[in-house]
Amino acid sequence: MATIKDVARLAGVGLGTASRAINGSGPVSPATLEKVRQAIEALDFRPSHAARALLSGSSKMIGVYIPALSGTFYTPILRIIDTELRAAGLHMVVAFGVGLGDDRRQAIEGIEFLIERGCDGLIVMTSALAEDDIAALGPKVARLVALNHPFAAIPGQCFTVDHELGGRLAARTLLEHGHRDMAVIAGPQALPDNVARIDGFKAELAAHGIEPAGLWLQWSDFSPAGGWEAARALLAAGRTCTALFCANDEMAVGALSYFQEAGIRVPQDLSVLGYDDTPSAEYAAPRLSSVRMPWRQMTLNGLNALLNLCYGLGRPVERDFPVSVTLRASVARRPG
Repeated sequence: MATIKDVARLAGVGLGTASRAINGSGPVSPATLEKVRQAIEALDFRPSHAARALLSGSSKMIGVYIPALSGTFYTPILRIIDTELRAAGLHMVVAFGVGLGDDRRQAIEGIEFLIERGCDGLIVMTSALAEDDIAALGPKVARLVALNHPFAAIPGQCFTVDHELGGRLAARTLLEHGHRDMAVIAGPQALPDNVARIDGFKAELAAHGIEPAGLWLQWSDFSPAGGWEAARALLAAGRTCTALFCANDEMAVGALSYFQEAGIRVPQDLSVLGYDDTPSAEYAAPRLSSVRMPWRQMTLNGLNALLNLCYGLGRPVERDFPVSVTLRASVARRPG
């Protein structure tokens, strides 16, 4: 297999000149460029990715760490990142939580994997890391952006959405439809963004004279199976309510499935409101009303900030992301 040294020798130019011609990274005269082009064609030269990275000092790769490669939440975010990177002539490398150890250990190992692959910068979407883990990255932290979780050491490199407001809007929507007897299926109790949306929901109820302590609430795991089991527990508890707030769409879809099997009509007997407004919400049966979190805006602006850090670009970066509610068929006014 031909090497760049072979190209330089056949073209009669120095190794540095051949490198600049191949990578477009510096001034090369048209005549020299043509010599290099002819040598590449004659030798059928195909520069490897590793060789390009070595010559240019850039791998043209951005690493992305997510906790899990499953469900409908992370897939659209990865698609957004990959589409933007490819348009910029860059590539995405993904690591996610697998193997032994707790969530923190998996996140650390995933980030180490991306660094070892020579990624120019990192996007990290996890709340499992501690501040010490960020500090331990040393100089690498200068080219890291965190999504959906703030770190005190790098506030300017963190992009989040207002989950407390999202929870408040969920409660406000149900209240505006006349509901006062409500239940909640929450996500993992250890996740700060989940706790924030539940706290916001409770705070809005309290502001309208409803005691949050009397709220039926079950912690779950953000999965459809978790939503199914929590819905079953709600009916088994015999609790009378007219509306259910689920802290993500996947649990809401699981709950809808259980209610259909149990003969509970949504929204005639029970209104159901999800959270995130992922693509699954639009195609649930009935179509799921959901708190629309601005994941696309958050992701794009975080990515723009990282590309500015890595490549000295001047991409626009915003930090104010509006939260709203998308009303579909699963929420109706309180019966009677």
